[in-house]
Amino acid sequence: MPEGSYELVRTDDGRYTARISARGVSVLGSPMINRGTAFTEAERRELGLTGLLPSGVSTLDGQLRRTYAQFRRAADDLAKWVYLTNLRNRNEVLFYKLLSEHIEEMLPIVYTPTVGLAIEQFSNEFRRPRGVYLSVDHPEEVETALRNTGLGAEDVDLLVATDSEGILGIGDQGVGGIEISVGKLAVYTAAAGIHPNRVLPVVLDVGTDNLNLLNDEMYLGERHARIRDERYDQLIDAYVTACQKLFPNAMLHWEDFGASNARRILDRYATQVCTFNDDMQGTAAVVLAAAFSAVRAAGSRMRDQRVVIHGAGTAGLGIADMMRDQMVREGLSHEEATRRFWPLGRHGILGDDRREHLLDFQVPYARPWDEIKSWGSAGSRPGLADVVRHVQPTMLIGTSTQSGAFTEQIVRDMAAHTDRPIIMPLSNPTSKAEAMPADVLAWTGGRALVATGSPFAPVELDGVTYRIAQANNALVFPGLGLGVTVARASRISDGMIAAAADAVARLSDAGRPGAPLLPPVSDLRPVSAAVAIAVAEAAVTEGLAQAELGNAIQQVHEAMWRPDYPRVEAKPL
Repeated sequence: MPEGSYELVRTDDGRYTARISARGVSVLGSPMINRGTAFTEAERRELGLTGLLPSGVSTLDGQLRRTYAQFRRAADDLAKWVYLTNLRNRNEVLFYKLLSEHIEEMLPIVYTPTVGLAIEQFSNEFRRPRGVYLSVDHPEEVETALRNTGLGAEDVDLLVATDSEGILGIGDQGVGGIEISVGKLAVYTAAAGIHPNRVLPVVLDVGTDNLNLLNDEMYLGERHARIRDERYDQLIDAYVTACQKLFPNAMLHWEDFGASNARRILDRYATQVCTFNDDMQGTAAVVLAAAFSAVRAAGSRMRDQRVVIHGAGTAGLGIADMMRDQMVREGLSHEEATRRFWPLGRHGILGDDRREHLLDFQVPYARPWDEIKSWGSAGSRPGLADVVRHVQPTMLIGTSTQSGAFTEQIVRDMAAHTDRPIIMPLSNPTSKAEAMPADVLAWTGGRALVATGSPFAPVELDGVTYRIAQANNALVFPGLGLGVTVARASRISDGMIAAAADAVARLSDAGRPGAPLLPPVSDLRPVSAAVAIAVAEAAVTEGLAQAELGNAIQQVHEAMWRPDYPRVEAKPL
């Protein structure tokens, strides 16, 4: 891929060769080809690096040990993020090698939650531009901006775009949201091997309602309130149109959009282009994977579940939608499947008596008021305890951010009516979890099947060590993107996402005492490969694949970039 100073070419043996036309300090300034002290003496002579590096020649493994030690010495998580960012800006292969080797430890640094701190400090700590910045005030420049990357129609597999309204629980962060796109793409590369030269982070700068940013003289984004009228839709449409024109095979990933736009944008474009919203579909898919695993461990089926969801927002009802679709695939009618869910919002259970106050995606799940009005005490609207007592659910899911909402009484009441209660307190961070796994297991005598949104240490109970599954989207979205790339899928279907969830679930044996419902984050590369194979095959089955899929395992394996230094070929000047 041309980058001015070099061309990176993949050869028949699957390795890369860097054909380098730059010399001297220009080589050291190109992160994808710079290997620092790992340049051999011959390479130094050919590339004009003699005398520009210490005499000693390192191996990649030696550099890995050195950089990991430096990373560990960083004073705090933000300092670790800064260290990794600087390493990436200097030597991308070494950065991804380090990240891949220590993915479980470093994922919370390059992505959530630490990247949130970096986003808040973006304008004051700005160092080096990375990605594409598109302004709502200049929609006519969208195509020009994307062209200015120098990337051609066959050069891009994936774009991650955010409008920065709903960043990681810290809300509207304006132009600083570019870092969430950058972090997300780092996970795609480390986990699924999507080549870092074939991805683009994008921020859709539509202004900000964050008064701290608007009053900060260092702020680098558009300095006005967030645009919410037709100009917003014009920017989104200009972006999608330009991507279709310039990068027709690329997947468009939407990240951290506000609730009012996330579902609306996905619904508008899902049937037109290959597009995916991780906050809705990725979250739902990894929860569906945990549910698949739990239901198998309980010896049941999805269609037989009675599901109470505490938190009827975009995430909670995105989970409901995906589970409902699975129940339909298992033979229920759409209406029958919808009736298997009892969601609760801030004002209690969703009922048709308050239909005018509900969002469009909440309306299908509203229960008839005549059915539920007697559940509350003293005429009050039924709350979570009331709903659990009357529904006797088999599955309880929390996306409410209400700490401790799953009380001992509620959990014991649920466990009294089902042998293996499936309980998922998914709210992040830990301080907002609806229950602690240790409490849930203690209250159910170890019978509960548990998945959480935050990482938790194993729980010891009655001689059994229970490893707690973390419903981390990273178990799904990297492999989904890789599968879409291998199959050249024209769009992403519900069946492809369900196939991804099933692939994740099959990598955990939850039937064993204490086994987690999901594979660990430390296994992200093999998990991503398994997900990619399942997604690519589903795309073929549904007629959405535009590439030939002969041997899916081999094709996925070959498509996964591994962070190793390319061969060097000095082009004549």
